[in-house]
Amino acid sequence: MPRIICVAGARPNYMKIKPVMDALEARGAEVVLVHTGQHYDESMNDVFFRDLGIRSPDRYLGAGSGSHAVQTGRVMEAFEPLLDELVPDAVVVVGDINSTLACALVTAKAGPLLAHVEAGLRSRDWSMPEEVNRVATDRLSDYLLAPSPDAAANLRSEGYREDQIHVVGNVMIDTLFANLDRARRSDVLARYGLTRGGYGLVTLHRPANVDDPDALRGLLKALGEIAGRCPLLLPVHPRAAERLSEIGVPGGIRLVPAAGYLDFIALQDSARVVLTDSGGIQEETTALGVPCVTLRENTERPITVEQGTNVLAGTDPDRITATVHRVLDDPPAPRCPELWDGRASERIAQVLLEGGSAATRPRPTDLVAGTGLVAGTVPVV
Repeated sequence: MPRIICVAGARPNYMKIKPVMDALEARGAEVVLVHTGQHYDESMNDVFFRDLGIRSPDRYLGAGSGSHAVQTGRVMEAFEPLLDELVPDAVVVVGDINSTLACALVTAKAGPLLAHVEAGLRSRDWSMPEEVNRVATDRLSDYLLAPSPDAAANLRSEGYREDQIHVVGNVMIDTLFANLDRARRSDVLARYGLTRGGYGLVTLHRPANVDDPDALRGLLKALGEIAGRCPLLLPVHPRAAERLSEIGVPGGIRLVPAAGYLDFIALQDSARVVLTDSGGIQEETTALGVPCVTLRENTERPITVEQGTNVLAGTDPDRITATVHRVLDDPPAPRCPELWDGRASERIAQVLLEGGSAATRPRPTDLVAGTGLVAGTVPVV
């Protein structure tokens, strides 16, 4: 029975790791769930474990908050002795948070196989900490589990070996489809006095949007104008709460507490439009067929624009307002990318459990035949 450590550390990880754990255990693997503690409060942690039915972590590292360096270092210090104790056959990391990179670094030096779920996503914006984490984690990984063909194309262009790259689909969508009926039974619309299609849903949490007062004022100005046509509901992320209270929110925008997974899926599913700076929400709205306007200058999930319902609006207030009005007048047709079918985790389990052993599988530092490149390096242009 292979022993596989699955790592989760923050809200974006929970929806991704749950179906992977289930699929591995269904095939007989021993799964050890390690929670790094990067997110630890009720609204960002406990409610998601309850909603998704995730068992209590087997190990909890208690990393807590801190700067990027401090947080990454704490996770590494706690994860290294755990890896020595458990001696797993493989470690699975998901997404692009600091915990993802920290556990990837420790695993790569210790020797077990490393699998990265959501490999190959690229925004090409090096001001985003997540982009640094994504690229570095891919560089360290044996198995690159890409959610879509464009992500796999990114990996190929960076020189990774073909046998490392596996297009498996989107595990976020596995969780979404598995819980959609439960979410639709939520009473969250009644609690907030909402009707289907009668409101827009907003999320803001990225540092570039909420930590800069001028940037946040511009976004709120645009949202205030949009709210004159379509009332907006804004579940408040802890990162944005203090800033919003300092600056003040225009009329027509209703602030509510951060929502759990089921309630938030229900809110997305019934919204007329979703405005967000979240990567995962771009994917969920695409699967739900709900128009999404992304309040960023770039996206690491371009497939949601090319094949989904997502429109990239940037952060200029006038451009945001014009984009949202256009989307309200002429919503994009619902489309869902191939392999976003609720079975990505099954394909991941098949790759991990049938893909070779640590003793025989080559590490990603091997030269790519015929290219002169080291796998995982980015050619200088």
